[in-house]
Amino acid sequence: MRKILTSAVVVAVLSATPSLALDVTKTAMVAAPPATVWKTIGEFCGIGNWHPAVEKCVLSEKGGKKVRTLSLRGGGTIVEEQVARDERTMAYTYAILESPLPVEGYKSTLSVAPDGKGSKLTWTGNFKAKGAPDAKAEEVVGGIYEGGLKGISDNAR
Repeated sequence: MRKILTSAVVVAVLSATPSLALDVTKTAMVAAPPATVWKTIGEFCGIGNWHPAVEKCVLSEKGGKKVRTLSLRGGGTIVEEQVARDERTMAYTYAILESPLPVEGYKSTLSVAPDGKGSKLTWTGNFKAKGAPDAKAEEVVGGIYEGGLKGISDNAR
């Protein structure tokens, strides 16, 4: 009886434990100088010019922070807030406020760094899966990053 009770307690504790945060990082090499790549990325709403999934980006402000509302091709809307931007290091960080994506507590950074005669793009995110298995949430976010990195690479001139 004691062994059954102990097993039941372990199962209950593990079930109540919040899921661990997930990390996804994607990189791309671009045959253009970092300043050119950073200019291609553009301001916070510049994503509308290079990400293939974004049909339109509308910039607004909330509490002194930039907020972008992304209208996605095929439907859906994502609202994101820029939480930090550093022109010198060519990086910005944002958080998702509203989204149909299977994530919660999402925070991400997009950065550009010198790499030989070109640039290295890095897009990294930290989040928890919501309404989907961890692997599915990681796959969705990874696909978004890969599409965006390709869009930046294709447009950096």
